[in-house]
Amino acid sequence: MNKWQGVECKSNLFRRVVLKGIVVLGITAMAIGSFAVSASATSLLEKIKNGEAIRIGYSDDPPWAYSGGNNEPLGISNTILLAVLKKMGATKIEPVVTEWGSLIPGLQAGRYDVISDAMYVLPERCRNVLFTDPINVGVNSMVVPRGNPKGLHSMEDVRDKGLTLVTGSGFASLKSARDVGIPDDKLMQVPGYPEILQAVKAGRADAGAGDYLTLKKAVNNDESLHLASPYTESGKQNYSAFALPLNDQAAVDAINAVMEGYIGSDEMLASVSTYGYDKLLLPNGRTTAELCKG
Repeated sequence: MNKWQGVECKSNLFRRVVLKGIVVLGITAMAIGSFAVSASATSLLEKIKNGEAIRIGYSDDPPWAYSGGNNEPLGISNTILLAVLKKMGATKIEPVVTEWGSLIPGLQAGRYDVISDAMYVLPERCRNVLFTDPINVGVNSMVVPRGNPKGLHSMEDVRDKGLTLVTGSGFASLKSARDVGIPDDKLMQVPGYPEILQAVKAGRADAGAGDYLTLKKAVNNDESLHLASPYTESGKQNYSAFALPLNDQAAVDAINAVMEGYIGSDEMLASVSTYGYDKLLLPNGRTTAELCKG
């Protein structure tokens, strides 16, 4: 064997060692990745059993879901979910606040275990998340400048007068506006309710659409805005529920089992009465399975 053959043999040996190391590193990386995915995929029920913190995701959406001064989860839907989770044995809660349009992507990315915000059960959303049974029927409204100078009492009025409507990105009212024929160039999409009010106050939009309770609370102390009255809703009623990942049906079933005796109870109504929730907002027997069909 000449020296070049020796170099070649050593080179081949080196390559085999390097390749073997790459394979080992690759397998190790895959194992670590699998462990990370497994850890992030821990179900809500397992976390409750292990005493881990349950992460709830919501937007700044009063009176349904928002944070207090010490980051305490407040609002109707937060109050209901916290009571349900407590009955299930949860002892630790970790709030995660994000924009409305980021709620479902955040859930899919594992940033939280459940969306606690009151989210309408819509067929297109049912393809991306699992919904619990409804916690309320949605009552919508429209905010307009004080005195309602353009006489707007429905989305159809906005459409017929060629005016601009503002609503939240991902809000059900966006779909309702499109369904009644308001063109996209007359639809302004913003992150949430503060931006809806600001757009109407600044004259960038003629009216703003959204949830009745949320808009009512938002304009309560604003002398320049009020809710259109009377107001005629467009399209069918919507129902809100909590949302969980597609792979956590067991947690959905467990939450539903607790909510069956809790939603509509005196205990539940008393806990959310301060936010304006009353029996008129109770879901009237509609099921999530029906709502997901459209």
